[in-house]
Amino acid sequence: MLPLLSLLASVLLSGVEGGEIYWGKEAKPHSRPYMARVHFYGNRGGYCGGSLVQDNFVLTAAHCEGREMTVMMGAHNIKKKENNRQVIRVIQTFPHKDYDAETHINDIMLLKLKKKVQLTKTVKPIALPRPRDWVKPGRVCSVAGWGEMADGNFPDTLQEADLKVQAEKTCKDLFPNDYNNTIQLCVGKPKSKKATASGDSGGPLVCKGVVQGIVSYAYQSPELLPQVFTRISNFLPWIHETMKLSRGN
Repeated sequence: MLPLLSLLASVLLSGVEGGEIYWGKEAKPHSRPYMARVHFYGNRGGYCGGSLVQDNFVLTAAHCEGREMTVMMGAHNIKKKENNRQVIRVIQTFPHKDYDAETHINDIMLLKLKKKVQLTKTVKPIALPRPRDWVKPGRVCSVAGWGEMADGNFPDTLQEADLKVQAEKTCKDLFPNDYNNTIQLCVGKPKSKKATASGDSGGPLVCKGVVQGIVSYAYQSPELLPQVFTRISNFLPWIHETMKLSRGN
């Protein structure tokens, strides 16, 4: 029987509000101007990562959907007041209509912002992949987020790490009933111990300046690699159509 799987959204309890990539390092401040911190509220608040793909749209994971959502852009240290920061309310969520919480397939969502972000040096969209882009095993890409740290502490600044894309068989062996290489990416080399963790869900996997993946799910313990990311190139028609149709809303 497989160990318990974990979706990587984070619920805020006892005032905990941040973190870092497992065994990563602090990112250069504002070196990832597309990076979003997605907040949702309700009886229990929580947060995810995301990426700005248009001046009024953020791309994240479908399992990050919540009530009263806001997006924070231009942040680095979330505990300090930063002049670069922009916080904008989400007015409409677009989780993929075929998202399945049990199998984790189609774990992708667009967030429409109430107003356009102000584009600056610290807030800029990231490029989407081309329709036929196919990230191959062996490619080293990067992730970033404010997710949980390996020792359980929660530092305040954006963290980053490089992760290697793995062969389809690696994730098929670990997740035989769930993994689909057409719409997902298998990411992370076990010996490196680098991984995304709780709070990093929805964050971007960036390969040569292009967002190719979205943090989706993993084993309950992030040290057990690899992890599964949503493969964005397969969803480009849905992304463009959703943004186009929403213009009249």
